[in-house]
Amino acid sequence: MTFYSQRGFALASLVAAVGLASLPATAADYVAGKDYRVLDNPETISGDKIIVREFFWYGCPHCYALNPYMQKWAQTKADDVIFLESPAALNPTWEVNARGFYAAQLMGYQAQTHNKLFDAVHKDNKRLFDQKSLSKWYAAQGLDQKKFDELYNSFAVSTKVARSKSGAMRYQLTGVPAVVVHGRYVVQAEPERVPQIVDYLVKQVRMDLKAGK
Repeated sequence: MTFYSQRGFALASLVAAVGLASLPATAADYVAGKDYRVLDNPETISGDKIIVREFFWYGCPHCYALNPYMQKWAQTKADDVIFLESPAALNPTWEVNARGFYAAQLMGYQAQTHNKLFDAVHKDNKRLFDQKSLSKWYAAQGLDQKKFDELYNSFAVSTKVARSKSGAMRYQLTGVPAVVVHGRYVVQAEPERVPQIVDYLVKQVRMDLKAGK
């Protein structure tokens, strides 16, 4: 498994047991420090819902590979789980796409454009990493271009971007994709394994919450 680092967009390799990659994993196989990382300072989240956040960048090929697995997982997740897609804004280029994502979200188009933008970048090889290109692309998807441009640098979008940056720093993320489970665990693994590990960690959190932890 490799992931996109925010430092110079370099690829960093994670050690994987290649010989066992095709074998189905069981809960007993998931090990802290190997399959997921336990945060030293877990976030305190109020309420009885379990929050799962996927940090990504549209230009990241590994995020693109993970996307269909997380989309499928989101359709079958438990009712007590909230899934949030969080565009990482760890550098100026990534922030461009984060601003576009949140502008589309505020206009009610996130669900319609999310997968399409991934495909546009990775299937159609479109360079959608600046405001002008993004604005034209989103307009082609049916969004009001003037409204999009107004929201792009708006206080509302800037606030969402700031929260994304703050979250990435809190979770000590250095690259994407990364899935954070209830502010306690970070999962960065092979795409097909991520949903399984997330489900395992969701169960752990659910038991902890019931126990008052």
